[in-house]
Order: sequence, then C-alpha cells, then structure tokens
Amino acid sequence: MNIDWSALFQFSVPIEEIVVRGTLMYAFLFILFRLLLRRDVGNVGISDFLLVVIIADASQNGMSGDANSVPDAMLLVLTLTFWNYAIDFASYYSKPLQRLLEPRPLTLIRNGKVLRRNMRKEFVTMAEIESKLRENGVTDISHVREMIMESDGEISVIRKDQK
Repeated sequence: MNIDWSALFQFSVPIEEIVVRGTLMYAFLFILFRLLLRRDVGNVGISDFLLVVIIADASQNGMSGDANSVPDAMLLVLTLTFWNYAIDFASYYSKPLQRLLEPRPLTLIRNGKVLRRNMRKEFVTMAEIESKLRENGVTDISHVREMIMESDGEISVIRKDQK
C-alpha cells in the first residue's frame, strides 16, 4: 500500500475556486430551501439544516480516494461554516435582514375559521391540521383562536380559552 502523502495534503484545486464554489452552492441552496422547505425542516433552522447537508457532501469528497485532497474538503467545510455563521450573526443584529432571511409565521386558522389560501401556500392538509389540534387537546376547530405555522415549520395552537 503506497500513500502519496504529498497529494493527500496539497490542494488539488485553487483555493479561490473552492471558496467561490462553496459560497455559490451555499447561497443557491439557502435560497432554494428558504423558498421551498419551511414546513419540512421542523425544529432545525434552514441554515443549520443546509449546513449539515452540504458539510456531509463536502466532507465525503475529501475522504474518498478518487476525490480532492483533504485540505480541499477542509477549506470547503470552513467556507460553508463561515457563511452559516455570518448569516446567523447578521440576521441577529439586523431586523430587516432577519425578516428577509426567515419566513414569517403563517396563520392557518383564525377565530375558528380555516384559512385555506394559507394552507395551500405550504401544502398543509386538513388531516395535518386535525392531527395538530388533537395533539393540543382541541376537539373542535371553533375552539381555536389561532393556529400558526412558525418560521421553523412547527405549528402552534392557541385556544380561545387561553390568554
């Protein structure tokens, strides 16, 4: 077994290319997930979910023998981690940026009335609504003041008898 130690620890692609590729893919997937994936993510934030998915792929490239070198993968992972941290940092300190990057809560029921247009936006079915109501001990939609899909995809139920 011969290990080419120099190839293992040298960049096989220009450093700038790795950073640009990582940045472009992160931005593309962040926008894609922001527009399409809200309700499927659950408790994990979109940027966190995105980071895990991309890092898994980026790390795999550096670990497999037919892909790039270990430093290539490490730099790509660092680039992706940087953008994840930068977006979290910027949205924490900037309310306008936070509003742009995080979906607004979406009301699904208001004062016992199902808002079907909002349900259609996120492809929420009546069966899912009824399931969430049962989870919250509500047997009749008329007892719901508000049901809201939060920005992380979770659904909150506020009964009329709650303050």
